[in-house]
Amino acid sequence: MTNDLWRWSALDLAQAIRHREVSSRDAVQSCLERARRLNPVFNPLTEIYAEQALRAADAADAAVRDGRAPGLLHGVPVTIKANADLAGTATTNGVVAYRDLIARENNPAVDNWIKAGAIVIGRTNVPAFSWRWFSDNDLHGRTLNPFDAARTPGGSSGGAAVAAALGLGPLAHGSDQGGSIRYPASACGVAGLRPSQGRVPGYNASQRSERPVVSQLAATQGPLGRTIADLRLGLAAMSPGDSRDPWWVPAPLEWREPGESRRVALFRGTAAFRPDPVVSAALEQAAAWLEDAGYHVEEAEPPRFGEAAGLWLDVLMNEAAGSMGREIERAGDPAIQRAYRSMLARVRDLDRDAFVEAMAMRTTILREWGEFFERFPVLLMPVSFERPFPVDLDQQGDEAMERLLRAQSPLVSTAILGLPGLSVPVGMADGVPMGVQLVAGRFREDRCLAAGEAIEARAAWSVLDRCAA
Repeated sequence: MTNDLWRWSALDLAQAIRHREVSSRDAVQSCLERARRLNPVFNPLTEIYAEQALRAADAADAAVRDGRAPGLLHGVPVTIKANADLAGTATTNGVVAYRDLIARENNPAVDNWIKAGAIVIGRTNVPAFSWRWFSDNDLHGRTLNPFDAARTPGGSSGGAAVAAALGLGPLAHGSDQGGSIRYPASACGVAGLRPSQGRVPGYNASQRSERPVVSQLAATQGPLGRTIADLRLGLAAMSPGDSRDPWWVPAPLEWREPGESRRVALFRGTAAFRPDPVVSAALEQAAAWLEDAGYHVEEAEPPRFGEAAGLWLDVLMNEAAGSMGREIERAGDPAIQRAYRSMLARVRDLDRDAFVEAMAMRTTILREWGEFFERFPVLLMPVSFERPFPVDLDQQGDEAMERLLRAQSPLVSTAILGLPGLSVPVGMADGVPMGVQLVAGRFREDRCLAAGEAIEARAAWSVLDRCAA
């Protein structure tokens, strides 16, 4: 049984370790052995901390024997994305020049997981600067999609999604500024939750300066895993407040409003944003499952969808054209430089007044989405309008980048508004997994997770039984 502990969920492992039915050492050893066999093939982990992880597991087991109250993730093996500070290790962010950037303290989200008892077994791969929807860089190499090596595993949390899909840990830490949790989750057949901005505290003491304001408003950290129950557990453990993040909000994880509406808005796309037929089929299936679960699904388009997607590109890239752009040109690998330049070529150059006006428009659009969620508590929409992209599509010039940005509109429109989004797998299409996205109002992750559980229960999807490994 202990040889198969890599297949267990985080929830089951935490309960079994707490009741001394299995040991943390056996759970960690099982995942490490899985990583030893599969990481050389798929490359999701940039670092593996075998000795440290086993020492921490032994300490976790000793704590249980001594009767000390365990945390939510006590003894559970997890992975941490390479762009978040983990004390004593390098926050490389996939950049050769940062290979020796050793963190002095943990990112608050990482800190919360460790305080909850999680055992960090390794770091997961990203594109350079965590800036692409493809997980490849000159420092750590390319991470492969375990279903189809010719297609991206997603990015920037591509290593996290692959690690979860392969059983290298039941929970993976990720971050999302424009789909970086939800897109890899969908591409690799796992679940991924982008929490609301302000839900999970974040801060990297290793960073050279404060992140620009748009990045602060769009970026969040959250969990990836094989079950919605594990995402609930991971979110609960990750979300306690930390004084280092002034954006953190003490919002409840469960609202439990009596008589809450069960209406779901189904957004398929528009004339300007047409989905691939397999994406449409996945939405139809998810809608049918939600209806079966007692939801009332109606077709509806969220307000100013195209404007919201365009806003993400305009404000984020105009902001990035300053110090971030200079750092990409200084320290980035050729792939991120090409992708950045192609993306910049699709952006309107905003002067000061236009930038201020665009940021003010964000509030207008967010207000209108808030009113939309009063009528439809949950929005069912694509993760992307296309199936997972061929590897390095963003290296094929400005027209390819325009296609890519259009396809990712469901991801970036919600990110710029700071909304929660859940990617939940529904099955396979043409040899690759397909996921759908559930979005709700600010701090209503509970609505996304509840609807996600309804889909999950009917999909009966097991990524461990379907991927190449």
